[in-house]
Amino acid sequence: MFEPDIAPSATLLGLLQRGRGDGTLHALAAERPDALAALDACVTCDPRRDWRTESRSLYYARLYSELEAPLDGIEAHLFHPEDLAAGGTGVPAAGTGGAGSGPDESRTGLALSVLGHLAAYGRRDALGLLRRYTASGANWAWALDELALRDDDAALMRLAPAVLDRFPAGPEGDAALRAAVRDAYEPRPWRLWAAAHPRIAAAGEQAPFDLWQRQLNRTSAAPGWGAAEVLAWADRAAEDDPAVPARDAVRRRAAAAARCLAAVAGPDDRPLLVDAARCGAEGARRAALRHLLDRDDPAVPDLVELAAVDPDRRIVEAALELVGLMRGPAAVGHARRWADPATGGADSALGEAAARLLADAGDERDAPLVTDALRRWIAARGADGDGLGCLVDGAGRLGAAGAVAALRYVYAETVSSQLRGRAARALAATDPYFPAGPAVECLWDCEESTRELAARHVATTGDARVLERLRRLAADPAEEAEVHAAVRGRLTSAPR
Repeated sequence: MFEPDIAPSATLLGLLQRGRGDGTLHALAAERPDALAALDACVTCDPRRDWRTESRSLYYARLYSELEAPLDGIEAHLFHPEDLAAGGTGVPAAGTGGAGSGPDESRTGLALSVLGHLAAYGRRDALGLLRRYTASGANWAWALDELALRDDDAALMRLAPAVLDRFPAGPEGDAALRAAVRDAYEPRPWRLWAAAHPRIAAAGEQAPFDLWQRQLNRTSAAPGWGAAEVLAWADRAAEDDPAVPARDAVRRRAAAAARCLAAVAGPDDRPLLVDAARCGAEGARRAALRHLLDRDDPAVPDLVELAAVDPDRRIVEAALELVGLMRGPAAVGHARRWADPATGGADSALGEAAARLLADAGDERDAPLVTDALRRWIAARGADGDGLGCLVDGAGRLGAAGAVAALRYVYAETVSSQLRGRAARALAATDPYFPAGPAVECLWDCEESTRELAARHVATTGDARVLERLRRLAADPAEEAEVHAAVRGRLTSAPR
């Protein structure tokens, strides 16, 4: 995950980078060279903050099809010398200890996914690029997965020698080959090749045993049987797992320790646990706080307030995480006090966490507090950031009509297509103009869930584009089943 360079939302490039429906509509109306340049820029320089959760490939592939765009830009990107520098073999690099040093999948993954969709739409040039890249590119495994879904058996069989050449004979090459077979997202090519290539057949048979062997060889320290021993074990996380970053090791161990405390801690251990939650070291404090929270202990709110002002930032983070897990009338009552601007705590980290708790678990009376927190977030941080999605969801869940302007701003400006979809869902619940306004644009959105939402809410009268778009979505075999169902249901209920 990284911070991409995103153009302003008022530009064609900015709209396309965000995956907004207006991006497609503006591109189709723009000068063709400008549209092609912006489209190539998006596909060759992935604009997503997290390529594993945000959709763009079908969105861009559809635009390539509608513009009848050439694939020269994608070809130059895939076969750039930078790709060769990433390495195209599957043999592990010295000292990595893994199945391969691995290419930077985020550099070419989006382009390969776009080519996969274009191949499904019948673009032979896209299919040819995928075959060439599988044979010689660094991110060949991704390209092979795309071909596994679209290519025929004969063409896949012709690729086997080029792929097998990536794994020289010998222990390292054989181990890397087993890892490639085991980790393949689409096993079809490997099953085809196993019938003609004994090394691949052997790798497929051995791969599961490698996994079992690693599990058998895994060692880890275990806690003693008692609350004090579990807390001490939670504090030894960094020592016991030196290969794991200390912050991650402590968090994982503390979560495991909290589960252990559920089995070993009794009523007599409460003073020890409360003391650890009040002033213990990070691991023990996290574990004790979580255990007391799970037991709905009455001391938790005061302990959380104390931890939220601790000089150690790690303890503050632990306290704020726990606020998000609190539930029940008492917890909501404390959250209202923490988030109330009248108490002076709304601008604090605890106040922000309390507002997110109200967004998740409050009722209609909390809508003003959630709306205020949403506005404060936007004024301080803009339309993105971890935690904003919770406030957006809460504004929709609570029917906060006063939050409509803030929700529209998040919808238009966020660079996250996931967050934009959540803003659209909240607008559908709060904005009476959503069906005739944002819902129309959402029919072209990059996210499946946003298109489905639009299909269920869009007004089918007053805009000639709507019925035509619904018909095209219904007929598109690349569209997801949920969108097809929503679109067809909308078409059957639309006035004729």
